[in-house]
Amino acid sequence: MKLEYTSIKDESSFILTDFNCASSRLLLKSHGFYKIIWCKEDKASIMVDGYSIDLKKDQVIFCTPLNILDIPFNINGLISIVFNREFYCIRDHDKEVSCNGFLFFGSSLPPVITLWERDRKSFEMILFLFEEEFEIKDHIQGEMLRTLLKRMLITSRRLVKKELVSPNLPNAQLDGIRKFNLLVEKHFREEHQVAFYADALHKSAKTLSNQFKKYNDKSPLKVINDRIVLEAKRLLLYSDKTAEEIAYELGYKEPGHFSKFFKKQTSFSPIEFKKMHLGDH
Repeated sequence: MKLEYTSIKDESSFILTDFNCASSRLLLKSHGFYKIIWCKEDKASIMVDGYSIDLKKDQVIFCTPLNILDIPFNINGLISIVFNREFYCIRDHDKEVSCNGFLFFGSSLPPVITLWERDRKSFEMILFLFEEEFEIKDHIQGEMLRTLLKRMLITSRRLVKKELVSPNLPNAQLDGIRKFNLLVEKHFREEHQVAFYADALHKSAKTLSNQFKKYNDKSPLKVINDRIVLEAKRLLLYSDKTAEEIAYELGYKEPGHFSKFFKKQTSFSPIEFKKMHLGDH
């Protein structure tokens, strides 16, 4: 199944698919698409950036254009909303939905939320309206689809907040964490210390650490380290770059320091990690 809206004028694209037709599977290899994947039935295992992620029924995962996905062919029960920046820019419209740094670019791995009965009904209704809108071809179809997408994103952001360690964390502190996550995404290749990010946010490292304890089980330093490791794994698995080249790309002046860091975080050297992966294939 693949329902698609495209605009030649602004090169925007919005797709509703289950990834079970040849044209929709090409989207898995295409760059520039955000993907919201809902496991509607039973459970499903997918690969994201080389990691196996087991989705349970009514779990939803949010992937950025940077994430590399592998979804088995003919898998049942998955439905995905796929869109590009031209259709809806997460960064430029952040004031509308406040999901940049939470649903997208908020951690080393894409966030997964669980839909309970009321949430599922809400998602089912939005999905029904999406499908209904694809039957109407007029000049406001794109805007109607954008409105429904915004509703889904706002609903999802609210669900993320409910699942925090401290759900009543003030919005000002949540905004600080979002800004930290986005700064890490921007600077992790050259800035590896919490002090840089704390200074950029006009906070102390201790204040940041205290806020993250209320947000999730990761410290600010672990967020930085996890992001570096994720990028290292992507490059090891999906590029032809050597461990030494990857070390320099990730801001390490000495490849040996990078290897020690990687082994401390993963229990494997970069070369061992790559060999292990290739051995599995």
